[in-house]
Amino acid sequence: MGHEHAMPDSPDRKQAIRFFTEEELDALEATDPDTAYRIARAQAIAARDRSAPIPAADAGPPDRGAVERAVEDVRRILQRDGGDIELVAIEGARVRVRMKGACAGCPNSVLDLRNVVEKIVCAVPGVSSVVNSF
Repeated sequence: MGHEHAMPDSPDRKQAIRFFTEEELDALEATDPDTAYRIARAQAIAARDRSAPIPAADAGPPDRGAVERAVEDVRRILQRDGGDIELVAIEGARVRVRMKGACAGCPNSVLDLRNVVEKIVCAVPGVSSVVNSF
């Protein structure tokens, strides 16, 4: 079974998150692939949020290599549903991307930009925002 990172009766109850093991997710995927995908994605985001360093106010411009790696992480997520993304430019602390594939024109692309792309790319020190370039 998965494990919890904090006891439910602990003072910090919001940290009581049950993480599923890969074996549990594989078994769930056989019967309910949509739920397995949502759980795996939520777990990846939660793990990243806990480990992401808080950028300093004077972090300076973002490292291009780190931004490119973050965009590649996003690309792998979006490609599962037929979408894609490309890095257009880094302008100071703002990163411009282009949502492509199934994401282009999709009504959910705005949510994906905010809930997936921004969370991952803005974790790079020095990045303050991500915008979609059409």
